[in-house]
Amino acid sequence: MIYTCYDMIRDCRADRAEGWSHFISHYVPVIRRLAVHYFPDEPLDAGRMEHVLVALRRPESSLFQSLEPAPERWFVAELRQRVLALLEEMAGRPARELELDLETLGAALEPLTLAEKQAVWLETMRYAPPQAGVLLRMDPRTIEKIRGKAAERLRAQMDTWRLTLLGDNGPLLGRLAAGARIESCLPAKSFLDVLDGRTTWRGREELERHVHGCWHCIDHFCRLAEVIELLRGVQPLPDVEAAPLRAALGIAVPKKGRWARWLGGGA
Repeated sequence: MIYTCYDMIRDCRADRAEGWSHFISHYVPVIRRLAVHYFPDEPLDAGRMEHVLVALRRPESSLFQSLEPAPERWFVAELRQRVLALLEEMAGRPARELELDLETLGAALEPLTLAEKQAVWLETMRYAPPQAGVLLRMDPRTIEKIRGKAAERLRAQMDTWRLTLLGDNGPLLGRLAAGARIESCLPAKSFLDVLDGRTTWRGREELERHVHGCWHCIDHFCRLAEVIELLRGVQPLPDVEAAPLRAALGIAVPKKGRWARWLGGGA
């Protein structure tokens, strides 16, 4: 019997050792990848990792409270949000004044296509053109051209502008977009169907009509594309590294018979 991500979420919600052991082994490597990308100058050592895990384990974190279809990728998208908030808090950086809001960004980039807006939004997520090209399956040179066009439009819209404006304001813009959900916003499954090539032409057209003007859904779409790449080739944490983290959280090792179920990984 395969132990799925759904099983892990259920067991972590009940604070069972099996669920938390699985989470440490399979998702600490994902947390590390996030830390390297978004906080490259602040290594996530053992002490800081323990802090993150303790915070995620608290009931108020709500990470394990609900599920959507395609649970693993949805789960990692939610995990990403909570981990970045924790890392930002741990970094102790002074609060930054927002220099660019979603309304100004939307007005400047209104003529751009959905794909072009995604290429620009990935700049707020600190993805250089070669990395963004992988996420969007687009030539990096095309992304550079799109971002150059977007920069010119933003410069014309604003009193002050600089080359790093989008990246510098990325965390704040991301939080604004995450909180801008409206009733007509789409579920994760709709974006995953597009990313997996399962949607119909009509379904894609309907999605694009809404997403084109919705920074919440553009952000959601980009985060799910990021998650797919985050999970690509990720290997479970070796037990020599997982054991100290389990011990720090007071998590017992599940019986061997139950560990065998883990061979199938997440759903």
